[in-house]
Amino acid sequence: MKSIALVSALLLSLSGFAQDYYLFVGTYTNGKSKGIYVYDFNASTASANQISVTETKNPSYLALSPGGNYVYSVNENGGDQQGDVSAFSFDKKSGQLQFINKQQSGGADPCFISVNKTRKWAIVANYTGGNLSALPIKSDGSLSPVAELIQHSGTGANKERQEKAHVHSTFLTPDEHFIFSADLGTDKLTIYRFNPNLSKPLTSIKDSVVNVESGSGPRHFAFHPSKPFVYVIEELTGTVDAYQNNAGKLTHLQRISSAPKDFKGDNGSADIHITPNGKFLYATNRGDANTIAIYSIDTATGKLSIKGFQSVMGKHPRNFIIEPGGKFLLVANRDTDNIVIFKIDQHSGLLEPTGKQIDIPNPVCLKLLKK
Repeated sequence: MKSIALVSALLLSLSGFAQDYYLFVGTYTNGKSKGIYVYDFNASTASANQISVTETKNPSYLALSPGGNYVYSVNENGGDQQGDVSAFSFDKKSGQLQFINKQQSGGADPCFISVNKTRKWAIVANYTGGNLSALPIKSDGSLSPVAELIQHSGTGANKERQEKAHVHSTFLTPDEHFIFSADLGTDKLTIYRFNPNLSKPLTSIKDSVVNVESGSGPRHFAFHPSKPFVYVIEELTGTVDAYQNNAGKLTHLQRISSAPKDFKGDNGSADIHITPNGKFLYATNRGDANTIAIYSIDTATGKLSIKGFQSVMGKHPRNFIIEPGGKFLLVANRDTDNIVIFKIDQHSGLLEPTGKQIDIPNPVCLKLLKK
């Protein structure tokens, strides 16, 4: 009887690790893509099946509301056009999105969006506009017009890419007391205090601007799940900066390359994430590299050590995501129209191709929602 009970308990335990998710994919629609794609993703088999597609223009970055009943998308329009932000309701039974409404984003080429835990605000980065905006969210999930707009200014050392401010991200800290914003154009990280109960939720704080190395082009952040460490991927130099975060005050710890020492060529980096157990960090490299850099994290010091590099098995990797169980990593390769699925070695952090991929035109952003 004891052996039967033990086997039953083991099977029950293992079943807890097998989880089904909805996988949302944001895309560029200047090719064959139609908009936002929804898949069923099985985290025990690494298999994915398309459920639905919702037409919307250039939904290059997505945010899911807490609970997943609503999805918010930037519409990355540029040039003389204002960008937009779109709101959708999501039916968890059918896997279908339903358009609610759309508002202007406050600037051209919105490229990033965050939604806070109470679903009161959408915070948007407008790349070409060089600003960030805050849009109120109503109780029905719809968006109100921009309530706060903060304009950045300045230039950087790279005359072609840093001719003006280019706000690339607006990350909420895990405690949601702050917004961390990376400006690729000015080589600055700016921290804003965030209060969702104010009519204008973003407040500048003293000594909140951090200058990164000239010409770096900061892009995205990754917060350690249990330690006060934050990491920044820098697009133009293919580097990662590590900081200690003390209530919005950043202390620099390390700067490390995302490319092998003997690498030659363009190495524009894109995205950065940490495994749920806090042991490993990954960063995507575009340009001539098309790799994922793999690091181990010293949880005592926050410093990184390179473990290796993995081909993304495609071209121009953008956003990637780590399955919440820490078993799989999925990377969106924009220029080869595929999402490649890797298995994560739990001991070394190295990536192993599963042989499985999702064929989809111009994938850019990936989000997972537990079913």
